[in-house]
Amino acid sequence: MQLRVVDALNDIPPADWNALVRDENPFLAHEFLSALERHDCVGERYGWLPRHLTVYDQKRLVGAAPLYLKDNSYGELVFDWAWADAYQRAGGRYYPKAVVAIPYTPATGSRLLLHPEADADAVTDTLVQGALELSRELELSSLHWLFTDAADTERLKARGFLLRQGVQFHWHNDGYRDFDDFLERFSAQKRKKLKRERRRVQEQGIELRVVHGNEASAQDLEIAQRFYASTFDRKSGIATLNLGFFLEIGRTLGDRLVLVFAYARGQPVACAINLRSRSALYGRHWGCNAEYHSLHFEACYYQGIEYCIRNGLRLFEPGAQGEHKISRGFLPTTTWSAHWIADEKFRAAISDFLRREERVMNDYREELGEHHPYRADALPAKPSSCP
Repeated sequence: MQLRVVDALNDIPPADWNALVRDENPFLAHEFLSALERHDCVGERYGWLPRHLTVYDQKRLVGAAPLYLKDNSYGELVFDWAWADAYQRAGGRYYPKAVVAIPYTPATGSRLLLHPEADADAVTDTLVQGALELSRELELSSLHWLFTDAADTERLKARGFLLRQGVQFHWHNDGYRDFDDFLERFSAQKRKKLKRERRRVQEQGIELRVVHGNEASAQDLEIAQRFYASTFDRKSGIATLNLGFFLEIGRTLGDRLVLVFAYARGQPVACAINLRSRSALYGRHWGCNAEYHSLHFEACYYQGIEYCIRNGLRLFEPGAQGEHKISRGFLPTTTWSAHWIADEKFRAAISDFLRREERVMNDYREELGEHHPYRADALPAKPSSCP
C-alpha cells in the first residue's frame, strides 16, 4: 500500500473519493470538500491548509482522511484554546497543528475513509501512521481527529490516542408515523408547550417552505447565504462560506442540501440550512432578519423533525450546544475526538485533564437526561455512543 499526501481534492477523481464515503454523507463528499477549496472557504486566509491523506493499493484508492494543517483553532468546535494557552505559556509552540476534520462542521462521521473491499486494519494503520509521520516531519505540536464515529473512535483508542468527550443533543426517530405521533410520547405539559410554540408561528402569518438544492433557484441560494452571513455579522464572527460555495453545492449535492425558508407577507424573513445523508439530517446554520416568536424552534427543529419522519431518516443532529433542545425532544448524546500530543510531559498533563473532564461530562450528560419531555414509558431508544 502506498500513502500519498494531496494538497487539493481536485487531484482525486470524485468517483474514487466518493467510493470511500458511507451513507452518502454530505460533509465527506468530494463535492462538499472540493467546493470549500475551490471557493477559498479553506486555505491560508482562514488557516485550514488541505493535506489530505490517501492510500492506494496498486492504482485503486482504498483509504483517505481529510487532514488540514491549522495555525488557529477556529471552526473546529472541539475547543482546545486552553491547551494552546498552556502549551505556549510553558514555552512551547502549539501552532501549527494538524486536524482530521470537516471544516466548520461539528457533525459525527467517519474520519478514516475505507473502501468496503479493502483490508480495514491495514488501511487504518497506513492512514494513522501516515498522519503521525507527517506530524513529526513538520514538527507539529499535535494531531486531532474530530467528531469521530464509534468505529473510528475505537480504532484510534486502540492505537494510543487520547479520547475526549463532548455532548450534543440529537433526535432519534422511533418509527413515528407523523409529528403528532411523536408528540404523543411527551408528557401532557411538554406537549402543550410545544404545540403553543408552533401555533404562535402560524399566528404571526409566517409560512414555511422546504427547498432542496436541486430545486433551489440562484436567488434562493443567494438568500440562504445572506441569512447565513447575517448571523455571523451580528455575533462578530467570520462567515467563511461564500455565495460561490452555496451555488456550487446546490448544484452538486442536489437533494442533500435542505433549506427551510420562512416567509412573512410573501417576503423571506429567515432560513435554516441543513444537509442530509441517506439516514440522517444535519442542521448547520440559521439566519433571521427580525424577531419572531418561536420561529427559530420551528424552522431549525420542528421542520427538521417533520422532514425526518416524512423521509424515514433515523437521526437528526441539529448542531452543537443548546440545552434548550432537550425540552423539544432532543437527547444528550456523547461526541468523541481523539488526540495525539507530541510533547510527552504535555501529553501526560492533557491525559490527566481528560480523565477529570470525563467525570464532569458524564455527570452533566446524566443530569441533562433527567429533563427530557418524554413520558417514562415512551423514551425513544438510541444507539450506544460508547467507544
